[in-house]
Amino acid sequence: MPIKKSLTKGEVPVHIWTTDIEPEAEKQLSNIAQLPFVHHHVAAMPDVHLGLGATVGSVIPTHKAIIPASVGVDIGCGMMAIKTSLHAGLLPDNLSKVRAAIEAKCL
Repeated sequence: MPIKKSLTKGEVPVHIWTTDIEPEAEKQLSNIAQLPFVHHHVAAMPDVHLGLGATVGSVIPTHKAIIPASVGVDIGCGMMAIKTSLHAGLLPDNLSKVRAAIEAKCL
């Protein structure tokens, strides 16, 4: 599927994969593209629409930053971030056992 429209008002471009987008959602995407930690470009999927925290249906890649609830604040999907003392080099190549242990504690 080709990009239907690109916005270039921010620090990075916004690539939009639909022609059916609300003007308010375009404004929100342009605002997101001005954040200093957004990496390369913002992507807006065909189901994109205005959101409370960020545009629902958008992909916001970041550099040296994590936005755990940019969209989830709207739609109620839960995500949490916690800083640990772990470094990537200390983690195993396959994190399935770590994930299973975390999930077991959350049940």
